[in-house]
Amino acid sequence: MTSHPSTPDPSLKHRIADATLTITAGGAPLAGREVVVAQRDHRFLFGCTGGDLVPPRADGGGSPDDPAVPQDERLAGRFLDLFNFTTLPFYWGWFEPERGKPETERTLKLAHWFRDRGLLVKGHPLAWHTVSADWLMDLPNDEIAREQVARIKREMTDFAGVIDMWDVINEVVIMPIFDKYDNGITRICREMGRIPMIRMVFEAAREADPTATLLLNDFDMSAAYECLIEGVLEAGIRIDALGLQSHMHQGYWGEEKTLAVIDRFARYGLPIHFTETTIVSGHLMPEEIVDLNDYQIPEWPSTTEGEARQADEISRHYRTLLSHPAVEASTYWGFQDGGWLGAPGGFVRADGTPKPAYEALHSLIKGEWWLPPTTLVTDDDGRVRFSGFLGDYEVSAAGRSAAFTLGTAGEAAAEATL
Repeated sequence: MTSHPSTPDPSLKHRIADATLTITAGGAPLAGREVVVAQRDHRFLFGCTGGDLVPPRADGGGSPDDPAVPQDERLAGRFLDLFNFTTLPFYWGWFEPERGKPETERTLKLAHWFRDRGLLVKGHPLAWHTVSADWLMDLPNDEIAREQVARIKREMTDFAGVIDMWDVINEVVIMPIFDKYDNGITRICREMGRIPMIRMVFEAAREADPTATLLLNDFDMSAAYECLIEGVLEAGIRIDALGLQSHMHQGYWGEEKTLAVIDRFARYGLPIHFTETTIVSGHLMPEEIVDLNDYQIPEWPSTTEGEARQADEISRHYRTLLSHPAVEASTYWGFQDGGWLGAPGGFVRADGTPKPAYEALHSLIKGEWWLPPTTLVTDDDGRVRFSGFLGDYEVSAAGRSAAFTLGTAGEAAAEATL
């Protein structure tokens, strides 16, 4: 007997395995028996920011009584039912507002909370000119650079085994020419240059945790980012994945633009992560706004019409991402409305109720792209055949179960012992 995903999509064939699973028990093939095969996780990383599940700090300064992990079980349950990947904030100005007093313990509790529930956790970012530590401004440039390196090594050492993926440096294209306000990181990047800055932070990160997945991340999708990547690779700096931001407060990119962007950056042969995606369910930000942070309004409500549009665009966006073999991960920027810029960009409203976008993405991740518990009958050699999206699976029979993984698209063989 053969089972397939509910709606096989030809554009996703590189995500699907046509599996032959051989099941043994007691050293012999489990022949002619009913077994249940069920998917447990996706290989593709469906992610969302996780820090916003934690209530805001009471005094803005991190009181010991402030909760370190999610308190709203309903909200957390919806999050965990959708995502297998989360990004936690490591903005230096928030993480270490006072020199020598980092928020390590509190952040580690949150990272463990997600990790214990089966999510892969990423830290964001280790180096960035925005939300930088104000106390760096009192230091000379050479000491700022030393503090930056030390900061990377400290965080990656303290979180090793819990967080093994990092946005090492964020938005380097604009970093040395950033002029909104003075900050220590722009100072040293202006003095060092972009590529030496990237070399410094990546070498520190690689030394701290040689097994970690290290990303270069940017919002600038122009040729300037391509030139930077080419310079970095020509300089022999090892990058594990490229981060592309896709905040769509001013309108949905559309399939053609999204695929064109992916194609441009996929030519470097590195995995592509869409690291920051936002699609709003209210009015669109005016197109004349250049820096999204400049759009500050008292209220930005979600609307019925906007929620329908958001659901459609999110479905189309995720289908587009999965249709391209280079894309390995996608992180949505804000689970709940009212987060960054106060925008109605979440999957749930401010009151925690799910929006159509939540249901739309859930119907893909845990519906169309998911193999639910499916009863199959083994042949004389203990084999069953089925098709499923790449990821982790479980087979069970007679009260016993075993895990296995589908890691290769197309014809694939797997074995399980009950």
